[in-house]
Amino acid sequence: MPHAVSRLRAAHLARFHTPYRAPGGFKSERCERCRLLPSHCMCALTPRVATRSGVCLLMTEIEPLKPSNTGWLIADLVADTFAFGWSRTSPNPGLLALLQDPQWLPVVVFPGEYAPPERVITELPLEAMAALPGNRRPLFIIFDATWSEARKMFRKSPYLDALPVLSLRLEQVSQYRLRRSRRDDHFCTSEVAALCLSMASEAQAGQLLEAYLEVFSHHYLQARNQQPVDWGSAAHARLRELAAIA
Repeated sequence: MPHAVSRLRAAHLARFHTPYRAPGGFKSERCERCRLLPSHCMCALTPRVATRSGVCLLMTEIEPLKPSNTGWLIADLVADTFAFGWSRTSPNPGLLALLQDPQWLPVVVFPGEYAPPERVITELPLEAMAALPGNRRPLFIIFDATWSEARKMFRKSPYLDALPVLSLRLEQVSQYRLRRSRRDDHFCTSEVAALCLSMASEAQAGQLLEAYLEVFSHHYLQARNQQPVDWGSAAHARLRELAAIA
């Protein structure tokens, strides 16, 4: 069954009158499931892990169409992944209903320096951490966009203004290699989600998502450079090991 990002991609593609070609994307046929060349397909490696947390992706119209998008990887791994196209004035009714769903405790994931101090939190509330009946589950709202687009989305989403802003402590350097960034502290969407899962005491899921991103990056770059996949790499071994105990 197609996941949330796949369904959003299909809906956005239906609005294009001509086939969409992502800049830098592959010109030949791609696997519909993993978006890679058939020769570099990694569908057989797709992991799943049970998580208490959910992820809500707010995406620009083009983002789910990009073959390098990593929100797709989150939806592959985390069953409770939701994806909505972003709008300033007309938010998706499904998004508004999700934010009101009593099972979820939604938090906006964004650097605290861009939010009023009274909204900023650096740890999850205790009720989101305890897996007890009646306790609300953490729902991480992540802007899946370029950094400049994400800042605009954060500023101009009034329906999110009442929610706490989770500011992550980013102590490591981003390992994302599929798009260029001028700053090492700009993390891709999948890296942010992995950090959120670890913060929610789901370190195994966070590590599995990190490993999955590393393998996807290898397959993507090898395909772009017309090089074969190194199936015996340390990244593949780590993914298989983590998936076996998930």
